[in-house]
Amino acid sequence: MRRAIAVHRRGAWPDPAATDTVTLASVDRHRRRIRLVTDRGESFLLELPRAAHLADGDGLELEGGGFVRVQAAAEPVYEIEAETPAALVRIAWHLGNRHLPVQVVGDRLRIRADRVVAEMVGGLGGRLISLEAPFDPEIGAYAVGEHRHRDDDPKP
Repeated sequence: MRRAIAVHRRGAWPDPAATDTVTLASVDRHRRRIRLVTDRGESFLLELPRAAHLADGDGLELEGGGFVRVQAAAEPVYEIEAETPAALVRIAWHLGNRHLPVQVVGDRLRIRADRVVAEMVGGLGGRLISLEAPFDPEIGAYAVGEHRHRDDDPKP
């Protein structure tokens, strides 16, 4: 079985060299070792020295040459808007206080679809937009060597 032995961040690997893609939900994109199946149906082993966050557009380097491109799967999410930046920051604080994963998408926040959290956000004055879109939440500030800003993420 082929092995993926390294992760190269989006823009830091030769994307046209990808021989296949692997589409993963957000909960499946923080791994060290797991058997994965590409979108064409070929199995391979992700075998890294330590767990890594895999983001949309990253390249998994295959032992012996080649790459598999990581794609974020569309998932049920809410995008949150607010009247003012201060109102959005207040909502972000409440989400963070509950340790919920959050993605910053331009001037909106994106969270996993959750009816209870949606009620809280609505009660704080937020407007929710229900979508099926990739979810790539911010990783922890203490994740060594993994922090990167995602201001360039496109809206769906």
